[in-house]
Amino acid sequence: KQHIEKALSDLDPCKLKVLAVSSVGIGGLLCYMAWRKKTKKIPVGDGWWREGEKPLSEDRTIRPFVVETSEEMIQDLYQRIGQTRFTESLEDGRFHYGFNSAYLKKVAKYWRHEFDWEKQVRVLNKYPHFKTNIEGLDVHFIHVKPVQRTGQKVLPLMMVHGWPGSFYEFYRILPLLTETEGDFVFEVICPSIPGYGYSEAPRKQGFSSLDAARIFHKLMDRLHFTDYYIQGGDWGSLITCNMAQMKPEYIRGMHLNMINARAGSTMTIVCLLVGRYLPFLVGFTREDVCRIYPYMQKNVYELLRESGYMHIQATKPDTAGCGLNDSPVGLAAYILEKFSTWTDFKNRDLEDGGLERKFSLDDLLTNVMIYWTTGSIIPSMRFYKENLGSSSNFYKRLDNVTKIYVPTGLAAFPHELVHCPRVWARSRFTDIRSYTYMPRGGHFAAFEEPALLSQDLMQFVKKVESKRPK
Repeated sequence: KQHIEKALSDLDPCKLKVLAVSSVGIGGLLCYMAWRKKTKKIPVGDGWWREGEKPLSEDRTIRPFVVETSEEMIQDLYQRIGQTRFTESLEDGRFHYGFNSAYLKKVAKYWRHEFDWEKQVRVLNKYPHFKTNIEGLDVHFIHVKPVQRTGQKVLPLMMVHGWPGSFYEFYRILPLLTETEGDFVFEVICPSIPGYGYSEAPRKQGFSSLDAARIFHKLMDRLHFTDYYIQGGDWGSLITCNMAQMKPEYIRGMHLNMINARAGSTMTIVCLLVGRYLPFLVGFTREDVCRIYPYMQKNVYELLRESGYMHIQATKPDTAGCGLNDSPVGLAAYILEKFSTWTDFKNRDLEDGGLERKFSLDDLLTNVMIYWTTGSIIPSMRFYKENLGSSSNFYKRLDNVTKIYVPTGLAAFPHELVHCPRVWARSRFTDIRSYTYMPRGGHFAAFEEPALLSQDLMQFVKKVESKRPK
C-alpha cells in the first residue's frame, strides 16, 4: 500500500483508476481504494511564517551550521549570574515550592565558576548541524549518518524533542542507534521545533503542532527521504502523531515514549470504576492498576500540582517569559525544576530535587544555554498557546478525532506524567506492534534512559521490518 500510495498520490482519480486497473488489476484497485477509504488523513495544508507574503519560489538550499560562542556572550552571562537576587528557601521546603533556593545557589555557582560553555559548544558540534528555509523559517537540524557494517540496512529515523528540552536530549542515544551490531542501523535526523533553540521562531500567530509536522515532512522530503521512522515524546509525540496522520504512506513506523489516548468518555468511566477490582474485565493489566490507582491522586491532584506552567504558557506566555529571558538563573530554575519533577514526582522530597541522580550539571546547563543564547524561551512557551490556548477546542481539533494507522510502538515509562494502558491506546492507534512497560524512567526518556529507549525502539523496528515484503 505504501508503494502504490506514493506512486499515485499526485494523479487525479480518473487516471488513478485507469493505471491501477492496467497495472495491478481490479483486485489491486479494490484493495487500494478500500485502504484509502479506511485510512483517513488530515489535510497537509501550507503556511508562511515570516512577515509579508509568501514568495513565488522558495530557497531549498541546505546550509551547514556551526554552534558558536563569544567572549562577550560569556561575560554578559557571568555578569547576570553575579547580579542574581536570591530568595531564602523555606525551612524543609525542599522542591515542594518549586526550585529550592539553597540548591539553586549551588547550581549558579557551578555555572559561573566551573561550567565550560566553550567545551560544551565543541560537544554540540560533534554532530553535523544544518539549516534550511521552510515556509519562511530557518529550520535547524542535526543529521547523523551511521557507521554501516556489511549487510546492514540503513533506516532513516526522525526524532523530535519537546519542552523544555532540545535536540541535545538525543546526544546520549545517538551512538546507540547509529552504531549497531544488528541487521539494521539508523540514519538520524533531529530537528529543532521552530521557535526552539537554533530554529527560527514564527513571526505570525497560529503556529501549531500541525504546522511543525508539515514542516518536518518537507524537511525529510528535502533530504530525499520518502519512507522513514519517527520517534517522539512530549510535543515530539504530538508532532510525530500529526506526521503519521498527514502522510501515513511516508511513515514506516512510529515509536512514542509519551502516549496520549483515551477511550470514549463512557468507556473510560467504566474502566476506572471496574478496573481497580476486576482489571481483566476492562483490559487492564496488574501493572496498569499499579500505575493508575489511586486515580484521583495520580491523575487529578498530581496533574493540578504540576500543570500550572501549562496554564500560564497557554494564556500569557510573553508576560511570564520576560523575566526568564532576562535572568539566566531564573531561566535555569524554571527549566531544571521540570527535569527534576518530571523525572520522578518523589524528587520533590529532596533538597536537590534529585537532579544529579540521572543527569550531570554540564548536560542540564547545556540544555539551558541553548535556550539562553538563542533567546528562545518565549517563542517556545508560545507553542502552548498556539496549541492549547486558541479559541477552538483542542480536544475537538481534527487530529484529536482522527485515528492513526501506521505501525506503532509505545514505551510506557513508569514515571511519565500520566499512564495510558494499551486498551486505551487502541482507541487511537490501530496498528500497535509493540507496547512495553518500561522498568524505570520518566518524561525525558532519551536523556535519562538512553539504553532502555534505544532497546525498545530497536525491538519495535525489528518487528515492523520482519513483516515487510523482502
